[in-house]
Amino acid sequence: MENLFSDIIITWFQQNKRDLPWRHTKDPYKIWLSEIILQQTRVTQGLPYYENFVKTYPKLKDLAEASEQDVLKLWQGLGYYSRARNMHFTARNIYNDLNGKFPNTYKELLKLKGVGDYTASAIASFCYNEKTPVLDGNVFRVLARFFGIETPINTGKAKKEFKALAVELIDFKNPGLFNQALMEFGALQCTPSKPDCQNCPLNDTCVALQKKQVAILPQKENKIKIRKRFFNYLVVDTKENKTYIQKREGKGIWQNLYEFPLVETEVEIDFDQLIRNSDFLNFVKDQNYNMQLLTPKVILHKLSHQHLHIKYWLLELESFNKKTIRWQKVSKFPFPIVIHSFIEEFIEQKK
Repeated sequence: MENLFSDIIITWFQQNKRDLPWRHTKDPYKIWLSEIILQQTRVTQGLPYYENFVKTYPKLKDLAEASEQDVLKLWQGLGYYSRARNMHFTARNIYNDLNGKFPNTYKELLKLKGVGDYTASAIASFCYNEKTPVLDGNVFRVLARFFGIETPINTGKAKKEFKALAVELIDFKNPGLFNQALMEFGALQCTPSKPDCQNCPLNDTCVALQKKQVAILPQKENKIKIRKRFFNYLVVDTKENKTYIQKREGKGIWQNLYEFPLVETEVEIDFDQLIRNSDFLNFVKDQNYNMQLLTPKVILHKLSHQHLHIKYWLLELESFNKKTIRWQKVSKFPFPIVIHSFIEEFIEQKK
């Protein structure tokens, strides 16, 4: 069955694969870029970012010599910004410490920051034809359904079980081709919802289809509890048409991106509660100000394990004792997309 499975998947791939730029190269730098960008990102969303990165940083050397701020700005809107920071760190590591040459084995690739089992397997098999299987969400789904595996895929047990199965299934002549085919099959044919089982080349031997389990496989354990956070952003606007922004520090969300001064609270607050808040009072101190709510409706911004409830407050000041910048220059800085979108609308309204 194993060889037959591989043959069917590869034949389907050759007939149905999408024409994607990273499929026309064996350059590990470009394959690595595509894999990092496509982590937790749909191809349609990630493709323009890949093209922009390759255009802006055509060689590893170019990315290694770029500033983190420029890399984050180019990444803006993709989310999971630790991917961009790790990618930049790794580019510098390879360029400075490995003579600019990518590791060419799965084990060596795993040593790179931001490169886990999946990415190392992808690069090793696509570029160097190493017989190491990939496991991404698409692969988990195809294997879980075809073999009727009910082990929750977000557990350590599942990773070992599916990895062992993938090792048995992989095409030893063309491991890279098989890996790409299996991922594409999950992305286009064996989709998360409403897969086209009637026209599936595996439908006569698919356990989930026979047992009517397609809709419930693969399974996951209970999701992590979502944390609610309440952000009140103080949008400084001076008479000189300047504002104030600051870089987010620490290991939390949006590290090294920029934002407006933030007052975070345990629950949603109104105007009267905000002006009595100690963080707000420490920020404005004895300065005269006018303030109004810019967003009548709370903006809900959903992250993987956090839901941010955001309000923007316009804080008009006659003068300000911190370093300000002109509104026209704000767009040069990397912001979380939810703040970037607000800034674009606000600047347009100011014209």
